Amino acid sequence: MKYLHYITSSLLLFSIASQATEIKGAGSSAAAPLYQKWAEAYAKSTSDKIDYQAVGSSAGIKKIKEASIDFGASDVALPQAELKKSKLIQFPSAISGVVIITNLPGIKSGELHMNGELLAGIFSSRITQWNAAEIQALNPNLRLPSKPIEVIVRQDGSGTTYNFTDYLSKVDKAWQTAFGKNFTINWNQKLNQVKGSSTISATVKKTPYSISYIDYNYVVQDKLDAVQLQNRDGKFLMPSAEGFSTALANSSWKNQGNFEEMLTDKAGAKSWPITMGTFIILPQMTSQPEKTSATLKFFTWAFMNGDRFVNSVDFVRLPDALQARVFKEMTTVTDTANKPLNWRIQP
Repeated sequence: MKYLHYITSSLLLFSIASQATEIKGAGSSAAAPLYQKWAEAYAKSTSDKIDYQAVGSSAGIKKIKEASIDFGASDVALPQAELKKSKLIQFPSAISGVVIITNLPGIKSGELHMNGELLAGIFSSRITQWNAAEIQALNPNLRLPSKPIEVIVRQDGSGTTYNFTDYLSKVDKAWQTAFGKNFTINWNQKLNQVKGSSTISATVKKTPYSISYIDYNYVVQDKLDAVQLQNRDGKFLMPSAEGFSTALANSSWKNQGNFEEMLTDKAGAKSWPITMGTFIILPQMTSQPEKTSATLKFFTWAFMNGDRFVNSVDFVRLPDALQARVFKEMTTVTDTANKPLNWRIQP
């Protein structure tokens, strides 16, 4: 943040337009608590209003391509070819992770151990009982119930689903062949399919013997029971900011700025195996320079002033060097005459 503050202070003359602007964003339900927290704080220091709708990553991408919103949000980076074709830019805003959650009466958060192969078996409906031999083998000291596993999954186009299934595709060949990775999956029709992260949380809470996947911030805020997950180095971990940061450090994001690289299944004894970034998508050439400038101001303010809010909703801030890369990307936005936008903020 300090480095970004220095760069923006050095390159820009700062001011705030007195006229209020309403900025519309939509996409990732995982990142909604962060963007809504930033928006609430930003509204107190400026006259601008940020309206963010948690409609899922796929819908957010669709809406920004249609230019029906000012920014889209996705938990998966778009390929460079797709960005170029649609005349968009993207940048990460924070780091988080996908967590396996359960509602197992008598078993506390962190007591159950899982690995990728087990998860692939459960979510493909191959493993259907909690006391299956495969689960018991990883949990010899737990008395697992002789109950069917109630599997709850996302029905809507979800970046959380994409990251989860990207991980499963890396660790289980049978999953990769049968299901692969995507925003939506052709789930077994017997599974309980719901829309949105908040609905996943609520459904697991009210459904005994259930299992699902959700974003880390919901686990903390909603006090959900998490599973210890085995990482690439064979270590069983609980999800944590340290685990997400370690996975990020073992990627090419920092040195190469390769934001398309997935952060799942990274090496490192402390790496959380389903780490993910969350991204903002904007028009690279805008026909509404005032709205886009206001959007750029908002996110610059967020990087410069919003670190405390990142922590308060259990995300991990971007390292300073990555924030500097983000700011550089933001300066490439132009109007339809190819003129760089004149966006300025008050530090």
